[in-house]
Amino acid sequence: MKRFVMGALVVVGAVASQAAMANADLAKAKNCMACHAVANKLVGPAYKDVAAKYAGQKDAEAKLVAKVMKGGSGVWGAIPMPANPQVSEAEAHTLVKWVLSQK
Repeated sequence: MKRFVMGALVVVGAVASQAAMANADLAKAKNCMACHAVANKLVGPAYKDVAAKYAGQKDAEAKLVAKVMKGGSGVWGAIPMPANPQVSEAEAHTLVKWVLSQK
């Protein structure tokens, strides 16, 4: 039984790690990483800073999905974030959930 539990934990950890990497890969594929990084500000804010700013806000995912889809300005400074027509709504939800999970 102990081996089964340990094996299950390893599988769960591997799946979670793959999901996190898959979302980083999606961000790269959709050109999000051209302006954003996980830990450092580039043109746009670092994803960890976005996660901190929106932590605990119930409507954060919906707000950020709209920004990915339609663009936005004024929240992080004078440089606007353009809409990303390469991203479907489902992909935007996946990306935003990943961004909000950054620490």
